[in-house]
Amino acid sequence: MKEKLNDLSLQMVTSMKTAVDNERGSQTLEWIGIAAVIVIVVGVVSQAFSGGDFGTTLVEKFNGFIGKIGGGE
Repeated sequence: MKEKLNDLSLQMVTSMKTAVDNERGSQTLEWIGIAAVIVIVVGVVSQAFSGGDFGTTLVEKFNGFIGKIGGGE
């Protein structure tokens, strides 16, 4: 009985270690996350320049910021 319990615990520890050490696919998930952020940013920018209240405000703030950098305001 003790030997069987020891074998079972060894199998459990080995399977958990294998799962933790397995990093296959993690780089793919990172690229998917980066792509999702890019899609969100492009969506927000395209919505901002389409003319709604949010877009108008964003464009005005951006133009004001550029004007201050260039010395126009």
